[in-house]
Amino acid sequence: MRKLSAVSVLLVIAALSAQIAYAEDLPKSKQTKLGLYVTAEEAAKMKESKNALFIDIRSRAEVAFLGLPTAVDIHMPYMVMPMMASFNMDKGAYDLEINPDFLSVFKAYAAENGVSLDSPIILMCRSGSRSARAADLLADIGYTQVYSLVDGYEGDKVKDGPHKGLRMVNGWRNAGLQWSYKEAPDQVYPDDR
Repeated sequence: MRKLSAVSVLLVIAALSAQIAYAEDLPKSKQTKLGLYVTAEEAAKMKESKNALFIDIRSRAEVAFLGLPTAVDIHMPYMVMPMMASFNMDKGAYDLEINPDFLSVFKAYAAENGVSLDSPIILMCRSGSRSARAADLLADIGYTQVYSLVDGYEGDKVKDGPHKGLRMVNGWRNAGLQWSYKEAPDQVYPDDR
């Protein structure tokens, strides 16, 4: 049996401590059961260095009008815009509904593409809250390496100043990472093919 060096053990402890500290700084809406988080930049590096599955879980409209990362393997909406959406005055936006087919489509995709319960999976939404809920769903069915991309595609809102309320703080697009308005054929949501 190989022995872990003291340095290796310290590195593992440091990494775990960093994840715990990071999780404590996240709003409750962005926290997950597994406690696995990445930023947009970390997700890009993880996608390059590991065989991670990268899923864009935003709605069809978000992908159609805002584009998606070129590194995304598949677009699979966790929430959808209903045909007759109702406007939420408190949020100042139309309400989305949970996609009733999300889990069944995910399971079929995972089976077809050799995604195991311990495969690294990165989920990305607009700003990190929906990806946390979707990560919890996958954790509930046994997946152990589901990462929520905490700053999402568009990032968090500026808290004050002339750009208050705009999503300019972080996120995939604001980090200058590769994205496109055009979905590649293999990125298209399986139910739309």
